[in-house]
Amino acid sequence: MTAMKIERRRSRNAWRFDLSGWRALLTVLDPREYRRHVLGALIASFIAAAICVRLGRFPLWVGVLLVLVGLLPVGIAKWRADAYRFGAVAMLLGALLTVQGFHTIEHIAQWVQYHMLFWTVRQSVGLLSPANAEIVHFVWNWSVLIVVALLVRGGARNPLMLVLLAVAAVHAVEHSYTFARQLLVLSELRALGVTNVTAQGLPGIFGRDGWLARSAWTQGTFLCSLPGLTTATRLDLHFYWNLLEMLLLLPAAALHLRER
Repeated sequence: MTAMKIERRRSRNAWRFDLSGWRALLTVLDPREYRRHVLGALIASFIAAAICVRLGRFPLWVGVLLVLVGLLPVGIAKWRADAYRFGAVAMLLGALLTVQGFHTIEHIAQWVQYHMLFWTVRQSVGLLSPANAEIVHFVWNWSVLIVVALLVRGGARNPLMLVLLAVAAVHAVEHSYTFARQLLVLSELRALGVTNVTAQGLPGIFGRDGWLARSAWTQGTFLCSLPGLTTATRLDLHFYWNLLEMLLLLPAAALHLRER
C-alpha cells in the first residue's frame, strides 16, 4: 500500500467516532477515587440547601448555590489529579465539559420555565437567578472562549474543536455587544435621574429586535429576516447556542482523546 493510500485511510478513520474515544472521555469525567467524596459533598450540600430553602425560607437560588459551592472543592481536587494523570489538555476538557454541562442545565431550566410552565421572560431566570446578569454572561463566555483556545493551542486541533472555537468566539462577541449596550443604556438613564432600572435582557446582534434584524445596514436584504437568527427570543437563541456548543464539545473531546 502506498504512503498516499495510507494517509487517505488515516484521514477517513479520523472521523470514525469509535467507542475508544468515548470510553476515554468517560474515564476523564469519572471521579474515580473521589466518588465517595462527591457523593458525600452532594448529600451534605443537598441537606444544607433543603434546610435553607424549606426552613429558612431562602430563595431557590441560594440552595442551588450551596450545592455548587459544596461540590467545588472536590471538583478542584479531582481536576488536579486529572492534570497529573492525563495532562493539562485532558484536564481542561473534563473541567470545561463539567461546568458547561451545569451551564446548559441552567439554560434548560429557563427554557422549561418559559415554554412549559408559561412563565414570563422576566420570570424565566433559571435555577441561579442572580447569575442571569450581563456581566456574568460576558465573563462566562469569554472564559469559555479562552479555555477552548487553550485546548486548540495544546493540541486539540480537530475540525470539530475549530468549529467550536469559532462558535464560542461569536457567542463571546454577542455578549460583549449586549454588555456594552447595557452600560450605555444605564449611563443614559442615570443622566436622566433614573436609577432603579437594570436594563437586563436587551437584544443583541442576533434574535428578535437584534442588530441584524433592525440595522439600517441589513434592511432590504435577506439578513434582516433569517429564521431564528432574527426571529428567536433571546432566551431561545442562547438556549440553542449553548446546546450547539455542547454538541460540538462532546464529540470534539472524544475525538481528541481517541487520537491521544
